[in-house]
Amino acid sequence: MATSEEKISFRDRVKQIGPAFNFVRRHDKLIVPLLLLAFLTPILVGVVASLLTGDWLLTMPLSVLLALLLTMVVFTRRVSRATYAEVEGKAGAAAAVLQNMRGNWRITPGIAATPQQDVVHRIVGRPGVILLIEGSPSRLKNLIVQEKKRVTRVAPEVPVYDVTVGDGEGQIPLRKLQTHFIKMPRNITPKQINALESRLQALGAARPPIPKGPLPKGARMPKGAKLNRGR
Repeated sequence: MATSEEKISFRDRVKQIGPAFNFVRRHDKLIVPLLLLAFLTPILVGVVASLLTGDWLLTMPLSVLLALLLTMVVFTRRVSRATYAEVEGKAGAAAAVLQNMRGNWRITPGIAATPQQDVVHRIVGRPGVILLIEGSPSRLKNLIVQEKKRVTRVAPEVPVYDVTVGDGEGQIPLRKLQTHFIKMPRNITPKQINALESRLQALGAARPPIPKGPLPKGARMPKGAKLNRGR
């Protein structure tokens, strides 16, 4: 479930920088020049400001802090971009992304699937119930209809949405999936989420063996949370 986040010590975060940098460098040829640009630009601005004002003791420390902050922002975004590029198109990628999303989200991966590895995941959150589709919506059409009926049978008052991951018309790209979920309306309360999940779990579901969390070694999804591999 996406609500739990393990605390990571500063030392552990520092240790992760090296593997993350090596991973990004394999996918992103611009990472080194971008990091240099992010670090050196505030330093150069600080030097110019110090020459103009003569206040080196105030301007340069602020410039160094700004340079470090900007460098980390750029690095984090490039890690995120490389990670999405690595997992996009792999079965279970969408579930892996959402399992690292902040907020009260209850994710049940692989509640339905086709022989062609099209998969449906079920997410319970403030919007209600969301059926997340990875693969062909046409092949999953009957499975989606059946799952909506199952949900409505135990929770007729709860809205049910279906969201398809992809780059086609009406679909949500993997890299924008978290933003899309966060912007969805809040239709139920946190207390109702707990009760709703219990009712849905009572339904049971055949869960096919699909890859969960296809994150490459050394990469981390955005916002610092570690991947939950299973329930």
